Formats: sequence, C-alpha cells, structure tokens
Amino acid sequence: MLNEPLKILAVDDIRENLLVLEAALDQPGVELVTVSSGFEALEAMLRHDFALALLDVMMPEMDGFELAELMRGTERTRSVPIIFLTALATDERRRFRGYEAGAVDYLLKPLDMVELNSKVAVFVELARQRREIARQRDELGLALGRLRAHGDNSPLAVLEIDANLRIVSWYRSAEREIGFSAQDVLGLKVEEAPFLPPADRPRFVEGMRALLGGEDRRETQVHRFLRANGALREGEWYCSSLAGTGARGASVMIELLDVTERHRAEETQRLLIGELNHRVKNTLATVQAIASQGFRHARSAEDFQQSFSGRLQSLARAHSLLSATTWEPAGLRSLIADQVVLGALSEERLRLSGPDVDLPPELALRFSLILHELATNAHKYGAFSNETGTVALDWSLSRQVLSLTWTERGGPPVVAPERRGFGSTLIESSMKADGARIAADYAAEGVCWQLDLPLGEDVPSEPAQTAPVETAAPAAPSPVGSTPKSLKVLIVEDEPLVAMELMMEIEDSGAIAIGPATSCEQAIAMIREAAPDLALLDGNLNGERIDAVADELASRSTPFAFVSGYDRQHLPGRHNQRPMLGKPFLGREVSAIVRRLAEEAAAPAG
Repeated sequence: MLNEPLKILAVDDIRENLLVLEAALDQPGVELVTVSSGFEALEAMLRHDFALALLDVMMPEMDGFELAELMRGTERTRSVPIIFLTALATDERRRFRGYEAGAVDYLLKPLDMVELNSKVAVFVELARQRREIARQRDELGLALGRLRAHGDNSPLAVLEIDANLRIVSWYRSAEREIGFSAQDVLGLKVEEAPFLPPADRPRFVEGMRALLGGEDRRETQVHRFLRANGALREGEWYCSSLAGTGARGASVMIELLDVTERHRAEETQRLLIGELNHRVKNTLATVQAIASQGFRHARSAEDFQQSFSGRLQSLARAHSLLSATTWEPAGLRSLIADQVVLGALSEERLRLSGPDVDLPPELALRFSLILHELATNAHKYGAFSNETGTVALDWSLSRQVLSLTWTERGGPPVVAPERRGFGSTLIESSMKADGARIAADYAAEGVCWQLDLPLGEDVPSEPAQTAPVETAAPAAPSPVGSTPKSLKVLIVEDEPLVAMELMMEIEDSGAIAIGPATSCEQAIAMIREAAPDLALLDGNLNGERIDAVADELASRSTPFAFVSGYDRQHLPGRHNQRPMLGKPFLGREVSAIVRRLAEEAAAPAG
C-alpha cells in the first residue's frame, strides 16, 4: 500500500553494528528490519518486500556473498538492490565477486554515515517511484480497459481514423451495428472502406481531412453507409478530432448512429402532413357520399342507420390498420379479419383460400368497403341469411393481378335484382379507377362475384430470415509451470502504457523484456537481430496487420502469443490458434502465458 513504510533489510552477526545502523538510518517513511544471520534474512524476505538489503560480508554459516546468490536465484528477491558492508580490506577480486553476486555498491567499515544515508535515500526514492508507477499503471490499465469496454458496449458504432485516414480502431459496437469485422477493415484507408458507398467516399474523405487539418474539433456529419449485408443506410457521424502531439499523430474518433428508421419516419411524417388536408377532405367526401346514397336507397331510418354505421366502422377499421403500419401496405387477411371482428362475416361459415397479399393503402381502404358490402348483402339476402349457408373466398396472385372469387352456397334461391342498390353500385364501381374488373353471376344456387385487380409492379414480399451467428466459447487456460531464467521475450505493442505494463510484468517474472517494437518493420528487425526466445504480439499496430511478424516468428519456430482486445476471429488467419491474452489483462495472466510459451520452447521438436 502507498501509505505503508518502505522496509530496508540489515543483516549482520554483530548486534552492535545493527544498533549503529538503526540509529543512523532513522529516515521518515522507512522501517529498518534487522537480523543476525543469512537464514533469518531469507525467512524475513518471505514475509516482507524490501526496497534495499544491507549485507555484512563476513558471517558464520552463510556469508553475504552466499546470501546474495540465493536472493538472485529467487524470483521474489532477485530485484532487491544489495549493498555489501565489510570491515575487511578488500581487493579487486573480492570486489568483483560482490558485484557478480548482484551488489549495487560495496562499502567498507567503519561506515561514513552521511554517505550511507545518501545512498539509502536514493534507493528509498527509487522504491517510492516504482510503487507510484505501479499504482499509476494499474489505474491507467483499468481506465483503458473501461474505455475499451464502453466503446465495445456503445449503442453507436465506434471507430477511429488516424492522420493518414487509416482505420486504426474498430470496436465491437461497430462490428455489431455495421456488420464488418475488425479483420475486414483495420488498416484500410477510408477510401477503401467497404462500408462506404463508392459514390459517397470522396465527400466522406473530404470531411475527415477537414477535421484533421487543424486544432481539436467536434463536428456532426451526415453520410450514408453500407452494412455487410449490402443494405444502404443513413448515418449521423459524431466526430471528435485531436491534433497530433509528440509521437502521437492526429486522429478522429467517430460514433456512428444509424438514423435510417428516423429518416424514414420523418419522411413518412412529412408525407402524411403534406397529404393530411387532402386525405381529410377525401374522407369527408366519402362519408358524405355514403350518407347520401345510403339514405337514398334505405327502406327506413333504422335501415339507413344500420348500414351507414357498418360502413363507417369498416372504413375506421381499415384506417386503424393502415395507421398501425405508418400508412404502409395492409395484408388482405388482416382486412378480412377486421370484418370478422365487426361481425360482418361469420367465422364459422367462411372458408378462406389464398396467399397473404399486401394491398397499397388506398386500395386497402376501398377493398375494405367492398368486403363489407359483400358481407352485408350475404346477411340480408344471401348465404348468411339462414342457418346453413356458407361463403368461400378464394384468391390468387399472378403477374401482379389479384384474382378474387366470392362464392355463396346454401342460401335462399338467388334471383337477379331488378334494380341495383347502393351496395352493388359501390362494389362494381369503387375500384374501376384502379383498373379492376368486377362482375357478378346471380346463379340460382348462390351469387358469385369475380374481382380482378392489378396491383402494380411493386408487390411487397416477406423479408428473408437470417440465421443467428454462433460464437465459440473461449478455450480453457493450459496448466503452466515455472518460468525459466533469462528468457528473452519480445514485446510488439504500439500503446506505450500497455507495453510498459507488459515489460514490467515480464521482468518481474524473471524473463528479459526486449522492445517494445511499435511497427511490423521494427519488430521483424528485432527478431532478426536479437533472436528472442518468445514473443507477445499486439493484435494490430496502429491499424497495420501483424501477419508479417507472426509469419517471421513461425518461420523460426519461435513460440508467440497475441495480446489483443479483439476476438480470436480477428487474428491472422494462419495463426489464429496461437495462445491469446485479452486486454485488459492481469499481471498473473502475463506470467502464466509467458510460462506457457516457455514450456513450448523447451519441449522437444516433433
């Protein structure tokens, strides 16, 4: 913990020397732990972490050199700085042995306490700095992980473009909303991006260059985009550009919102508002005609009221059906079902046969009236006027022409009407303007109406169903052993903080960290010059694919693993079965994967 005092270990078999050190090294925030033998020192180092060890050279049973060698051979203590203290005159051979055993300094007794305090203060400050760096590293790693997680979980598609207009970040949210995987787009320049329609790319590139041309800016742009399934969508691109500073170039972070449905709704709203007065007036005119004609042909006020109310209800049900679908085509079966709900058709005595066909809004309104009139006539004079009659409603669609037959059977004997009533007139004339041919056959066994209605060129079809995408479960971690000493591990990572974290964890595990390499070219050069034993590769380097580095390592049979925030499916195809460490990671996970690679390197070939 940051508030805990830093501990210094002092080892001397003479009690008076330890008392002198206790008096001399009374520094704030520092605790001196004293022991009188090498064995006690080893036991203390198992319980505590020490910023510095002061070792007497000449001690019985285990001298300071032997103790230092044991410390350097243990992962927990190999990084503890050692200062040797001795009262004997020393030669270069003894001094060399001290440094070879891992000493950082060699002081002769009697000690100059000012000099000793100065040297101890340096190592205490270094230990404080290491502790603070570790704290900041953990906090930054957590913050970076949370930022990545927010980007992946965002309801908007999140991506990043660098100063060269190259796609360098592609979050899971972008893959989810647009459909292309990170492997499909990372490293591409925007003029090559598959999610931009070719005709729109020049304007998009111009907009991005304008954002990257100066100081930090925020801007919303409107561009179309293509989903992976080929669907053309409308998008609002919320852009935040940062000017380049130091080694980091300028970049644009983008959050893309699909506004296709909103634009469609707005367009529908505009159309509805534009036609509102026209539709209201037409509706009022229709109601007026129904009232006038109904009254003209009605036998009584009660008959007029019943027929007029039924027709208004039929229109109202059709309007409700169209409004529920934002005035889009209505299904024929839905129109028939509404007449059943109104009681105009008897469900038990009605037989339906035909595909589900969508009717344009205006035709749907008029067709609902025709159905209502056919049902009303059947109730008054035809098949529904007794207890046994039935109605068969058959239809088919061929070459954009709907052919519908209404056949009544089992009702009273049919006689052709001497005069045409309002209902018959409505049936026969209401759709003539649409090119319909409507005719009635008043056969004795039951009336039969035949309707042939052109639907135009665009008859809606049902959307195709897509199968759900299955994702593979992550593989279980392999058991690992201890890390061999002095293994050289190459770090290929373009994010400085992540590289720093990896290198520190590798060094803590006892291996030697090489790098970091921040480009494929640099990584390949390090591989050829330093011949690392193992390697950890970032999934991509500023949008540059890592395939070439993986191929170079594979050609040398050098074990390597990926360190990536992307799924396994986004790794180079030839190497996607290599071990993988997901970002953000824990220190023990780095050590575990290094041990796993070390075991692979030590395994016999074949």
